[in-house]
Amino acid sequence: MKGRIFNFNPGPAALPLPVLEEVQRDLLNYKGEGISVLEMSHRSKTFDGIIKDAERLMKEIMNIPDNYKVLFMQGGATLQFAAIPLNLIGNGQFAEYVNTGSWSTKAVKEAQKLGKKVNVAASSEEDNFSYIPTNFKVSPDAAYLHITSNNTIFGTQFHEYPNTGDVPLVADMSSDINCRRIDVSKFGLIYAGAQKNMGPSGVTIVIIREDLLEKSPDNIPTMTSYKIIGGKDSLYNTPPTFAIYIVKLVLEWMKEQGGLEKIEAVNKQKAQMIYNAIDRSSFYRGTAKANSRSLMNITFRLPSEELEKKFVAEALENGMLGLKGHRSVGGIRASIYNAVPLEAVEKLTDFMNKFEKANA
Repeated sequence: MKGRIFNFNPGPAALPLPVLEEVQRDLLNYKGEGISVLEMSHRSKTFDGIIKDAERLMKEIMNIPDNYKVLFMQGGATLQFAAIPLNLIGNGQFAEYVNTGSWSTKAVKEAQKLGKKVNVAASSEEDNFSYIPTNFKVSPDAAYLHITSNNTIFGTQFHEYPNTGDVPLVADMSSDINCRRIDVSKFGLIYAGAQKNMGPSGVTIVIIREDLLEKSPDNIPTMTSYKIIGGKDSLYNTPPTFAIYIVKLVLEWMKEQGGLEKIEAVNKQKAQMIYNAIDRSSFYRGTAKANSRSLMNITFRLPSEELEKKFVAEALENGMLGLKGHRSVGGIRASIYNAVPLEAVEKLTDFMNKFEKANA
């Protein structure tokens, strides 16, 4: 049997080893209760404690203000592409979007499918989404401004968030939530599929300012209504119980690491190591503009596609998985989420140096 390898997959992604070990210990008999969390009723006192702990830890670690609610929903970030306009764009209103890649493009199209009016306030499509646009204005009449805070495919990330005044700022943070400290009060709504930095696939975290809950119309599908899901504390129907349990464990692990300040410092160290390996080389070429580079997804090219295939294959032989770039853009992508240890990045950069010497 092959031992554990370093996982650079973009999602579902690496989970902290201590979390996996705790899940393994408690899988058959959770805390002496005689059953697994996989079998446990979502109405039970034990699971009620798990989901409340997950919300409490989320608020504590992110320093979420009291006037925000944390929801645990299903359908991934993709369902939120529809839920957000359904809940927040009223009759005669419009929303604005910043288009920085594939996921924001899909979010725009999903809102338009629903017959909602959408304005693209800014886009980097003309330069293959290689940067984050910053020079744009937000209409004061918009229902919200939507951004994708980190772009897994193109390796770009917002380093400063737009100032939207009274217009709610809505952010898809699926791939960079809790990679660094942010000011949650700048946002009306944050959403994130858990499967990159927060847990396994199957649960989506929504952080919403409570005044926006009341905007949910009565005529939208129940499972997209923030007012209904929030009013039932994410227990309107059976939630993804096991995924929520693992989110709680990941949050506990984050707290043990020293919180977001310590996690951010390590993430910056990991990213800088790979960017340094790219920048001092004429063999590797980064695809994101320097001032828009992501801490989480580092994308680069080699001199040929043949060498890229060889790089991915030899990396796997050396115990590093998931370095192939997205099928739509090719190249190489190293996803270095919170649970990817420094040791993995050290091994990757050493491999990059050796591969260049052997193939340049």
